[in-house]
Amino acid sequence: MATLPNPPSLVTRGPMKFLIFDSPSNSNCHLYVEVCKQHNVKDVVRVCEPTYDTTAMKEAGITVHDLEYQDGTNPPDFVLSGWRTVVKDAKKKGTTVAVHCVAGLGRAPVMVCTSLIDSGMEPMLAVEHVRKQRRNAINASQLKYLRNYKKASGGGDCVVM
Repeated sequence: MATLPNPPSLVTRGPMKFLIFDSPSNSNCHLYVEVCKQHNVKDVVRVCEPTYDTTAMKEAGITVHDLEYQDGTNPPDFVLSGWRTVVKDAKKKGTTVAVHCVAGLGRAPVMVCTSLIDSGMEPMLAVEHVRKQRRNAINASQLKYLRNYKKASGGGDCVVM
């Protein structure tokens, strides 16, 4: 059986599970579908330009969410909002969220770090946590963005009385 050229990376924290990988192509999308099935992925977030037809994913019961943003930039608010919705829904369902960019080293790991920070992890610990699973993830400008990233408000479970 053929294997992926670059293995995916599983990042977990509590009930949150993320699978980071590089961008599939039409010729190898079926391999990514199999990996997604193995990790109980029901949602794939594509933060780069489309490089494959999503039919194989859809036929496997996997929804592809297009939240593209330009390489070398920080995720805009609409991307973060869409991402948070997918992550929140997956957490409720107990499923893994897969996310990919072109190489799986920049935009996709940044998205995972934002969720880790939103869950209460310090920014540098979030980056370190992702890098343990995804070596060479996150460049200098992305690191600067994450250092200054502010945790999402309104998503906590605490009540002030």
